[in-house]
Amino acid sequence: MENHEHHKHDHSKRSKGSAKEKAVDKKTELKDSLAEKTEHGHTKTMDKEHNMSHDEHSDHNPKHGQMGHDHHKMMIADFRKRFWVTLVLTIPILFLSPMIQEFFGYDFLLPGNPYILFAISSIVYFYGGWPFLKGFWSEVKKGAPGMMTLIAMAISVAYFYSSATVFGLEGVDFFWELATLIAIMLVGHWIEMKSVLGASKALQLLVSMMPAEAHRVNGETIEDIALEDLLKGDLILIKPGEKVPADGIVVEGSSYLNESMLTGESKPVKKELNDKVIGGSVNGNSSLKVKVEHTGKDSYLNKVITMVEEAQKTKSKMQNLSDRAAKWLTYIALAIGFGTLAVWLALGFPFVYALERMVTVMVIACPHALGLAIPLVVAISTAVSAQNGLLIRNRTAFEESRKISALLFDKTGTLTKGDFGVTRIESVDNNNSSAEVLRLASALEQSSEHPIAVGIIKKIKEDKVIIPKPKNFNSITGKGVEATVENKKIKVVSPGYLRDEKIDIPKDAYSDAAETVVFVLIDGKLAGYIALADEIRPESAEAIRIFKKNNIKVLMATGDNEKTAKAVSEKLGLDGYYAEVLPHQKVEIVKQLQEKEEFVAMTGDGVNDAPALAQANVGIAVGSGTDVAAETADIILVNSNPQDIANLILFGKATYNKMIQNLIWATGYNVVAIPLAAGVLYASGFVLGPAVGAVFMSLSTIIVAINAQLLKRKIAKK
Repeated sequence: MENHEHHKHDHSKRSKGSAKEKAVDKKTELKDSLAEKTEHGHTKTMDKEHNMSHDEHSDHNPKHGQMGHDHHKMMIADFRKRFWVTLVLTIPILFLSPMIQEFFGYDFLLPGNPYILFAISSIVYFYGGWPFLKGFWSEVKKGAPGMMTLIAMAISVAYFYSSATVFGLEGVDFFWELATLIAIMLVGHWIEMKSVLGASKALQLLVSMMPAEAHRVNGETIEDIALEDLLKGDLILIKPGEKVPADGIVVEGSSYLNESMLTGESKPVKKELNDKVIGGSVNGNSSLKVKVEHTGKDSYLNKVITMVEEAQKTKSKMQNLSDRAAKWLTYIALAIGFGTLAVWLALGFPFVYALERMVTVMVIACPHALGLAIPLVVAISTAVSAQNGLLIRNRTAFEESRKISALLFDKTGTLTKGDFGVTRIESVDNNNSSAEVLRLASALEQSSEHPIAVGIIKKIKEDKVIIPKPKNFNSITGKGVEATVENKKIKVVSPGYLRDEKIDIPKDAYSDAAETVVFVLIDGKLAGYIALADEIRPESAEAIRIFKKNNIKVLMATGDNEKTAKAVSEKLGLDGYYAEVLPHQKVEIVKQLQEKEEFVAMTGDGVNDAPALAQANVGIAVGSGTDVAAETADIILVNSNPQDIANLILFGKATYNKMIQNLIWATGYNVVAIPLAAGVLYASGFVLGPAVGAVFMSLSTIIVAINAQLLKRKIAKK
């Protein structure tokens, strides 16, 4: 940015637009498609069952800027309500159950006791168990049995067998087992959903970046129209501070546009006649007239949306640990259950006896502990991680973070601060200190929105310096500004001005970094210069050292120019960098690394990073960045500190190990209980009864809960 052009401060009132809340057909398809989306590997089946489908909502479109119904919050509220209702009904079921009375040695049977139990248990089964029954059907349709199938199978076998005993079948009922199983599974899923942040709103946030309307120029008049009515070839007016409604070409005016959240370029970009503008970018201090080139699906932002959508679809196929465990437990329970029935029948035992053995096996095969094993670990690891600056949105990616072998960083706002700030202030005049050079320059910059001016004023405010008032302010076209400050003639100019005036540029004015330098003249003499750049975060160097120590490749992909990218890469000692990269190219870089069998983590903060964040095995958003990046990512760095990624990998390993331990405890008793319930020791006179099985189940659940709590201590030591 050689030219340092300023504009006089426009004191006219900026138009804020009419902010219409009109539904836009161009957005409807994208917003409605969210109903078909699932979270990244988290409670996917439940999302499908509780979220309203696209077909059901084809006639509904949330108002602009409104995120619509928060389905994840509705799900949490629904599970909470079902849990409390089920818990209240479980108390009389346990109290009236003959098996529980026998176990605890008391006798309290009401007239019609079996029918009372049947009635209350029917409510528990159909109301409390409904999410699992619907989830089972969804998993069956996908051909991917998981936790829902396992739970639905156990509660259905328990309910229908127990109901049969009420109406004449010989045997004991399992209503108490049915009620406790549903209650524990409901609370387990409730805990899990509360601990993990809500369903992804990435596409909704991308869509919301576009304004609701545009100012179309029609001859001498300007009319406000809905975005859906904007056509290719239309002439539109973009007022100061407004978002650009569509891709197009500037036909009148000049202004600086902030494209950082779209392209990754850290500095606002000057747009003049015949320059292209991108829909979603933010206009600076002047009005522009733009001829529309692309609208709707052809626009740059919509192409980014498509890439995010495709990457998330691919990623959502991942299964988390508990789903995989549940799938195999389902197969094992079915095989052993029907095998038990077949063996006892083959041995000549009555069908009723063989059926009881089978039911006992299949009910025991769905351990209560499994419903708490993973959710408790997730809740604890999520809470502890949050205290350490990590917000976990995608459980599966968090579990997999231990495998990271390559880290791809976006530069702007991630390795760097994302601000165009002052890096050096030098005085070349013994009569004026560097602080005085900056103070006098700030008087000329306080009314400008030029990125250099913004950087200088920010530095002045940080130093808590009072800005003097300028007089006779004047713009030096294309080269800077001038004014009288405290009876001194001050100029803040570009290098081009010095060359034109035959003033020597100091040899040390330019460093090897990618900086923009402006020069300050006092009464016609060079007094000093101010260098500005996007500053590297102080934590970045140490973070990269830690990654390299752990044999993780560290790469950078940025929308900035080659010079800037090279300077940052060399200063931080990266393994490689990619400069002037567009969103689709970042996705390609991630894919190329994955094709080389790298387990890739992508870290970014802007809209331009969203597709790559979605494509990466683990997407990490910097908390100071855009909502779009945060909602697309799996994990958010609250403190925007790259060093927290090292904690992420350590926490991921500790959490995964604790999950494995809990799965072993949760299923371990099955290894003993199922064969005993099936009757392998029948010849010795021992068959595991349902009551004794319940004791084993309770012990397993308690052990799992205690073991999960130990994770706090383990992570705290990291």
